[in-house]
Amino acid sequence: MNMKIRILTIAILIITTGIYSCQNINKTPENQAESSSDSSSMTDDALMNKIQKQTFQYFWEGAEQTSGLARERIHIDGEYPENDQNVITIGGSGFGIMGIVVAMERGYITKQQGQERLDHIMDYLAKIPRFKGAWSHWYHGDTGEVKAFSEQDNGGDLVETAFLTQALIVVREYFKEGTHAEKQVASKADSLWRGIDWKHYTNGKNFLFWHWSPSHDFGMNHAIQGYDECLITYILAASSPTHAIDTAVYNQGWARNGDIKSDLTKLDIPIEIKHNAEPGQVGPLFWAHYSFLGLNPTGLQDAYVDYGQVVVNHTKINIAYANQNPNNFKGYGADKGWGLTASYTVDGYNAHHPDNDKSVISPTAALSSTPYTPKASLDFARYLFGNLGDKVWGKYGFYDAYSETENWFPQRYLAIDQGPIVVMMENYRTGLIWNLFMQAPEIKDGLKKLGFVSPYLK
Repeated sequence: MNMKIRILTIAILIITTGIYSCQNINKTPENQAESSSDSSSMTDDALMNKIQKQTFQYFWEGAEQTSGLARERIHIDGEYPENDQNVITIGGSGFGIMGIVVAMERGYITKQQGQERLDHIMDYLAKIPRFKGAWSHWYHGDTGEVKAFSEQDNGGDLVETAFLTQALIVVREYFKEGTHAEKQVASKADSLWRGIDWKHYTNGKNFLFWHWSPSHDFGMNHAIQGYDECLITYILAASSPTHAIDTAVYNQGWARNGDIKSDLTKLDIPIEIKHNAEPGQVGPLFWAHYSFLGLNPTGLQDAYVDYGQVVVNHTKINIAYANQNPNNFKGYGADKGWGLTASYTVDGYNAHHPDNDKSVISPTAALSSTPYTPKASLDFARYLFGNLGDKVWGKYGFYDAYSETENWFPQRYLAIDQGPIVVMMENYRTGLIWNLFMQAPEIKDGLKKLGFVSPYLK
């Protein structure tokens, strides 16, 4: 239910933007940070650095100016409808904030530049409307006013809040032993995290609910259950030092009292976990990314499943499907294009997966899977550079999606797709964001409380 609501809402918005041409983004190729080039002679590190550096600019140069946060979308080839060009996304901003930490470590920006931007962001997040401590899905960045995601979704969005909260904890851990100015940013991030009333979002039941609004209460009635992109919501709710949920909420709400475990296979690969899809199907590949930007799935097991195996197998199913290519789509293959996720598509926006394939590949699917399938992910990047070049590569890295079958190469970006590329490539290279998040004392306590084992808990 959750995926359908979100996709239908976004699809309406995106379809309405398609007829316009861009005013706010300079379209000339010479103003792109770096052009595409032959990647065959580049080392893996040089290749990843090129991708990370340029993709990061979505959240730096491309940020909404008043807030410093991530724009929901940037269209190089299309203008925005009225009052949409300054819309910021809370979840995508969380991904971008983690990207700022990567950029400081990589030297794309100075540590002082990062500290100053993050200080401004923390102040902005503290003053915009919150709902029992949670943020809305969207805001008008220039005014700080909520932009309703749907008719009743005009209040707190607990899942988007969780995506942001991962980043708050990462920032705190990164700056907590730093200069006086850095420690101030860490303190602000910690205060924001402590102010979220996760327990309120149970509505007195053994579930977390996605939405709450002062005007609609829990009218969306959308319980968060596994498995999809939302595991991090339960981990943070259990780890909260101020408003923690009970273990029973996790076991019944997320884990379905054990029914989350699956013995089914797809393409002869074990699925491991019950996806929120039809039996035997797997969801879009972002489910293997969003919760795991900070939460390291490697060796992470609860009483029911091994999450490291879940995400690796999910990725391998995508590779096997592309290699099988049952629809004979152009450019599919383990050494070509692979990876199906939620993204722009030929007719708006859709959540692509092997049972809902529109011939559309989104680069974030494979590139954000680099920690799980490094060779296949980097082979995909080399395929894009070597065969499609500037058709798919632009000012803020690889464009959101393309279809060789339909000869469809839109010059468009979405924050929620660009952010995981920067973070997950860094997690593969150094483990930076994973290590910062997993070292947080509350996270360790929360995972132990829920019965998890992890290398970080030893």
